[in-house]
Amino acid sequence: MVLPLLARLGALMFLAQAATLPAQDLEPAVQLEQAINENAAESQERVSALATQTRDLLSEYRAVIRETEALRIYNDNLELVVTDQRDEIQSINRQLEGLEDTNRDVVPLMLEMIETLGRIVEADIPFRVEERRARVQRLRVMMEQAEVTASEKYRQVMEAYRTELEFGRTTEAYSAALPTTGQTVDYLRVGRTLLIYQSSDQAATGWFNPATRRFEALPDRYSLEVRDGLAIARNEMAPDLVTLPVPGPEAAR
Repeated sequence: MVLPLLARLGALMFLAQAATLPAQDLEPAVQLEQAINENAAESQERVSALATQTRDLLSEYRAVIRETEALRIYNDNLELVVTDQRDEIQSINRQLEGLEDTNRDVVPLMLEMIETLGRIVEADIPFRVEERRARVQRLRVMMEQAEVTASEKYRQVMEAYRTELEFGRTTEAYSAALPTTGQTVDYLRVGRTLLIYQSSDQAATGWFNPATRRFEALPDRYSLEVRDGLAIARNEMAPDLVTLPVPGPEAAR
């Protein structure tokens, strides 16, 4: 702004001096003023352009500073994340090393538990024998499958034990073949203590005698009691007391 103003002042002074000149001598002075004005306008445009360019560069500089600061904060946070992940990987590797040692101890234990479960099924009163044997066999096959994790194997073994334990505190009625005759009869199981059967026409009533390990007939006086017991187990009758032949300690041995 200073340069154009000085140029204009100079021109005015020159014109003031030229005012005393004859008319024919004024034309060069007018042309000089026009040239000075044009030069001043061009200078003003260059100054304005430089000022605009300076503002743009300053804005760009500030944007770069903000972006650089954002990147610095991001990199600092990323470094913390990478460090945490590295620590987690090391922790997982240590756990995997410990898991391998655990597997060496747990696998023999699970194999022994499965074999013990099989012996329990064979020594127990013979209810749902095929179903329970099949469960034990599935566990044996599972232990040979590499795609099943050790934790899943352990879970299934424990689930089989829970199922067997549940039999000890439940009562159920179901139909199956009588081993001695092949006839389909209704079984009444009371926990793991008593297994009684009865034909659908109530002509035959008997039980599994744990002392002899055989199915034997019961006296006729138990016929109605067993019928009622089956109805209660099926929720066809309200719970009530029934008289059933429970084996004593000597028979249980």
